[in-house]
Amino acid sequence: MRHRHAWIAALASTLWLIASCTSVNPYYDPSKPHHRPDGFNNNYVDNWGDRPSFWRWQWQRWTGELPVQDASRVPRTRTDLDYLRANRGDVTVTWIGHSTALWQIGGLNILTDPQFSDRASPLSFFGPKREVPLPFQLEELPRIDVVLISHNHYDHLDLPTVQALARQPGGPPLFVVPLGIDLWLREQGIEHSRALDWWDHIELPARNGAIAVHLVPVQHWTSRTPWDRNRVLWGGFVVQGRVAGRPYSMFFTGDTGYSKDFQDIGSRFGGFDFSQIAVGCYLPRWFMKMQHVDEDEAVRIHQDVKSRHSIGVHWGTFRLCDDPVEAPLDGLPKARAQHGVPADEFELLAIGQTRILAREP
Repeated sequence: MRHRHAWIAALASTLWLIASCTSVNPYYDPSKPHHRPDGFNNNYVDNWGDRPSFWRWQWQRWTGELPVQDASRVPRTRTDLDYLRANRGDVTVTWIGHSTALWQIGGLNILTDPQFSDRASPLSFFGPKREVPLPFQLEELPRIDVVLISHNHYDHLDLPTVQALARQPGGPPLFVVPLGIDLWLREQGIEHSRALDWWDHIELPARNGAIAVHLVPVQHWTSRTPWDRNRVLWGGFVVQGRVAGRPYSMFFTGDTGYSKDFQDIGSRFGGFDFSQIAVGCYLPRWFMKMQHVDEDEAVRIHQDVKSRHSIGVHWGTFRLCDDPVEAPLDGLPKARAQHGVPADEFELLAIGQTRILAREP
């Protein structure tokens, strides 16, 4: 008995030490309201106190029944990889699945939240599995110049994928990340990163002048272990470049709940030519509402940020929530109709589909 008590005491001490080691925010700035000494917070809601709700949700999932899923409904298509590898001037987006997409602008190849593993999990044998196959493998893409990582959840920040990108022929891409994720990358041996706070930006050389990459606030949270909740920042991204002699702007929500942040973004940037908006993984609403949007809220984001053309992501790949992975196929058309948004203004691509957004003469 004495040995068991000693073992429990040692375990408790170890857990406390782990928690203590992650409790200091090295980027803390008391002048910024979203900063805390031990991490970060949202602009319009406090997201530090909902852990009991998570376990209530898990109990409901275990004791109840999930809606029936039919992942075969998720459309797929063959990607023209030769075009993507040769393209230097057109602005394109290729949806690879979930929140992973290839953006091409100014001759740069940009990946958003790259996830090429079979599971969105720290374990290769357990956790949410890929319900629809990848359209191609990571190594089939053109060399990636920039990686945008919105936050550190496993369906958005996948260790094997970022390690493979860091080893790509021609040298690693630049990983542009929210504050704190740069430190995690460094622990994995990945040094080529740049950390941004909300409203910060960097400029990168591109074919037609500099590309500006901004990190913008969205409503979410972060964690990769039971002890590091909100220790690192999260956000969405704005990319600004030029095509055919005029400015061109792109926006990615990352993961988000609906909030006034999107009106703020729309006011600050004046609208976007293209937006990549999260649209799936939103049930049960009593738990997911603060962190994920449904189709109606996704259309409202499209309107708030004044987007001229949007696609929906964060669906069709991993069943992380209670809604089926194909749910937006039914929900988005209804939401568009309710808000008077034309079908070609906010669409769902097939996995592997490329949309040419603007052509360089």
